[in-house]
Amino acid sequence: MPDALIIFVRNPELGKVKTRLAQTIGQEKALNIYKQLLQHTLDITKNLAVDKYVFYTDKIPEKDMWKDAGYYRLLQKDAGLGEKMHHSFKILFEKKYRKVVIVGSDCIELTEDIILNAFHSLQDHDAVIGPANDGGYYLLGMKKLYPDFFINKKWSTEDVYERTIKDFNKLELKYFMLPVLIDVDTEQDWKLANKKNN
Repeated sequence: MPDALIIFVRNPELGKVKTRLAQTIGQEKALNIYKQLLQHTLDITKNLAVDKYVFYTDKIPEKDMWKDAGYYRLLQKDAGLGEKMHHSFKILFEKKYRKVVIVGSDCIELTEDIILNAFHSLQDHDAVIGPANDGGYYLLGMKKLYPDFFINKKWSTEDVYERTIKDFNKLELKYFMLPVLIDVDTEQDWKLANKKNN
């Protein structure tokens, strides 16, 4: 059985994506930036030799770039972020995948090599995590489902990464840490990420 990659995306609709970014640059520019982030995520994942699953927030479009590229397409559970992620991991582990990694679609610094490194690290680690600059994480991976990772968290706060590391330690897991990257939530994040990578 191959490994599996989960990609969480929002349906790219005006006023429904990058709302913090839109507060300073407007909804149309925020939507355009989110479309750039989606394209970047597709570009860095399309050649990975794993099964790829896109989970949408609201609906599965009849046709879009993910379908055209051969990704499996599913809906996120209608729940909080922790439950959404737990549900998506549960689905794929029930399909008997050996390693499952999740990423979002907010990280312009994420690369194919970093994702490959995440899968590779799971050969001799129980879990892998990619910390984000805002205290969350842009990637999480494991070889079996650990429900503890998804409970007792205030999502989109600055202590999510720290609390997840505490979960690793409480469960006595051997984990691998990837480099800290910028998750694009604000205009400052976008400018900083582009400055670093140009």
